[in-house]
Amino acid sequence: GSCRHRCCPGRNNACWAPGTRWALCYCDSYCQRTGDCCQDYHATCRRTAVGCAVGPWGPWSGCSSPCGVGSRARSRQVTVPPRHGGEPCPDLKQRRGCLGEHLSCGMAK
Repeated sequence: GSCRHRCCPGRNNACWAPGTRWALCYCDSYCQRTGDCCQDYHATCRRTAVGCAVGPWGPWSGCSSPCGVGSRARSRQVTVPPRHGGEPCPDLKQRRGCLGEHLSCGMAK
C-alpha cells in the first residue's frame, strides 16, 4: 500500500490504503503505535510532518461566582497547526474550581 496522496493526523480509520494479501495498511500518525503503517508512511508522511505548537497559558479568569462555588478558566492559542501527520495539538483550555469570596458575600441579608 502507498500513502502517496494521503497522510492523516491522529487516529483516522478512514485513512488507509490496500496492502498486501487483502490487508489494509494505514497512513495516519497512529499507525506507528499499532504497527500497521503502509510501507512508504515514514518517507511520505513523517518527513514533512509538522507537529502542533502552542503558546503560553493565558491568565486565569475571575471566579464565575462572586459568592460560593464557581469555576475559573484559562486558554492558550495554537501558534503552528499540525500538518502532514504531525503531532496533534494538546488541550487549549483548562478549567478549575474556585470559591467566590467577594466582600459583599457576608453582607447579604
